Amino acid sequence: MDEHIIEALGKAKIKIQNGKIVEIEDPEIDYCPLFHKYRNIEKLDKDTIKENIDFRIADFGMCMPNRELRMKDFLSFGISETISTLLDDNVIDSAVIVCEGCGTVIMTEGELVQGIGGRVSGLVKTTPIPEIIAKIGKENIVNPNTAEIDQIGGIELAIKKGFKNIAVTIAYSKDCNEINKLKEENPDVNIYTFVVHTTGLSKEDAEILFNNSDVITSCASKYMREIGDKNSLKIVGQSIPIYARTEKGKEFLELRLAKIGGEKPKKENPKIPDPLI
Repeated sequence: MDEHIIEALGKAKIKIQNGKIVEIEDPEIDYCPLFHKYRNIEKLDKDTIKENIDFRIADFGMCMPNRELRMKDFLSFGISETISTLLDDNVIDSAVIVCEGCGTVIMTEGELVQGIGGRVSGLVKTTPIPEIIAKIGKENIVNPNTAEIDQIGGIELAIKKGFKNIAVTIAYSKDCNEINKLKEENPDVNIYTFVVHTTGLSKEDAEILFNNSDVITSCASKYMREIGDKNSLKIVGQSIPIYARTEKGKEFLELRLAKIGGEKPKKENPKIPDPLI
């Protein structure tokens, strides 16, 4: 039996087995402006979460053997969209991301990064789905037998495969020291770190992640917003700000902005997640 656990829609923990939702915990966030804008969800609760997850399973096969992996670019701004742009423009040559049914994977095409990461976020645990593994290729998966999520192992595999400009998404501060070691051990390789799924971070973890990354999304993290608002080289967005800590990170965000026609005018009272935690 396959089992997949994600934290989504207000950081609610959702368990899916064999294409069916078997457990939904209460969300920690009541309101998300992104789900309000794109899915018309005004309040996050178990009913609206179930409706959205059922929609994803039916629409593109989330956590299912028939999973659609590719998605065309659309005019929005996020981590997967930015990484997709960097791949399309040959700024990076690979991305270490996470896919349900596979765990940590190495992608080289923007449409795949967008179709995988842009559709499913907050993946905590997953088990192998042979059909998805076959589409992605065992050689592009850190451990196709277990579908473990191992971003450090993903970077190591990308280096072994000869990639020199690698983007990696991380959500845990414990990965930062290992990434820094890999940078020291491989001076001819550029590793760019993108932080995702920051809602609910402790202040200490938020500081570690921010200080060791290139691009960081704020999600509904009060601490990441406090740190990012003060220390970023560039901030894009108001409802869900994305921060650039490094010059490279700033360059990456500006490349994405150029792709979608520049920054939008600032709003006086932008809607933000409620509550921030």
